[in-house]
Amino acid sequence: MKRPLILLGGGGHCKSVIEAAESAGYNILGILDISEVIGNEILPNHRVLGDDNDIPIYIDKADFVVTVGYIKNPSIRIRLYNQVQEAGGHLATIIASTAHVSQYASIGEGTVILHQAVVNAGAQVGENVILNTFTNIEHNTIVGAQSHISTGTMINGDCKIGERVFIGSHSVLVNGITIGDDVIIGASSSIRKSIMEKGIYYNSSTLLKL
Repeated sequence: MKRPLILLGGGGHCKSVIEAAESAGYNILGILDISEVIGNEILPNHRVLGDDNDIPIYIDKADFVVTVGYIKNPSIRIRLYNQVQEAGGHLATIIASTAHVSQYASIGEGTVILHQAVVNAGAQVGENVILNTFTNIEHNTIVGAQSHISTGTMINGDCKIGERVFIGSHSVLVNGITIGDDVIIGASSSIRKSIMEKGIYYNSSTLLKL
C-alpha cells in the first residue's frame, strides 16, 4: 500500500505533480513551502501545511516528493532532496497513470514522470529527475540525477545525459551523444553532437553563456 505524500514546493510544477500522483493512486496530505501562507490552497483541497522546516514532523506519516521545478539551476531541488534524506525520510517515485515505463528500465528515488512520458527498455533514470509531459527517453539512454527533461523532448537511444542537466521543451537529441554535467539546452534545440562543457546552449554549436 502506498504511503501518503507530502509535496515540497507549491508552484506550478506542484500542480502538475498533484494530478500525476493522484492518477497513480497516492493520497496527498499537503504541501510544504516557505514562500506560501499556511492554509493556502494550491489546488482545491490541497493546502499548504507549513514549510520545509516541518519535514521532520511528517517523517513517520508520509513519503515526500520534491515539487519545485528547475529554477535557473537545480539547487533548491537538491537541497530539499538532501533535507529529506538527512532527516531519515523516504522520497517517492511518481509515475503518472498515462506514462509508459518499460519493465526493463530503472528509475531512481524521488523521480517524477508526468503524463504521456515514455521510458523505453534499458533506460536508466537517476534520482530526483523530472521527466515532463510527453518526454521520450529511448532505449539504453542514461539520465543523470537531478536533471530536468522538459515537455515534449525526444532523447534517442544510447545517449548519456549528465547530472543537473536541463533540456528545454521540444528538443531532439540524436542517437548516441553525451551531454555533460550542468549543461542547459534551450527549447526546440536539435542536438546532433555531444556537449561536454558546462554552459547554456541552443542547438549543438551555439554557446549562449558560460
